[in-house]
Amino acid sequence: MARVFIVGATGLVGRELLRLLQADPQVTAIVAPTRKPLPAHGKLVNPVGDDLFALLTKQEQPVDIVFCCLGTTRREAGSDANFHYVDYTLVIESALTGRRLGAQHCLVVSALGANIRSTFLYNRTKGEMEQALREQNWPRLTLVRPSMLLGERSSPRLLERITAPLFTLLPGKWRAVAAKDVAQTLLEQAFSPGSGVKVLESDRLHCFHSAH
Repeated sequence: MARVFIVGATGLVGRELLRLLQADPQVTAIVAPTRKPLPAHGKLVNPVGDDLFALLTKQEQPVDIVFCCLGTTRREAGSDANFHYVDYTLVIESALTGRRLGAQHCLVVSALGANIRSTFLYNRTKGEMEQALREQNWPRLTLVRPSMLLGERSSPRLLERITAPLFTLLPGKWRAVAAKDVAQTLLEQAFSPGSGVKVLESDRLHCFHSAH
């Protein structure tokens, strides 16, 4: 049985993961801070506020596992600084909050191409985020690096709509992956044995689901 903490529950992967967590008998309680209210559920505690960072600092309910599904784009964020705040600062603070609340396993949605030395802001920020998480010395840390995500976003991204059909044709880790498959992988990994740092590239997500 586990109490879980999920940040990013209104996003593409987060919505799918929340649905799975609510249905899973292994999960007894879910804490999900969001800016907009979530539908009520018997397992769910849903702190709501415009300032997610402030919400994180106020959390006190003990948890066993923390999931972070936060993510945006430079275009959506409006500036480099805003993008870094969401994809780095809030992710790191989410993990630290989970650790403070007692979590032993942190699972984070990163991205294909995460690289601290990348010349691209998106990939470099993801790489810096992963490095900072490693430095937190979690008993167990799982990093998932999906390629382009497929699914219905609450705010559609025009570029993704145009390029998604092409990404479904690409081989290996470059091929687009369904958000529900990423969510299912996160859930499976959360309740499987292990320790240390585990990185799952996008092609492993496809292989994982072809075997189930």
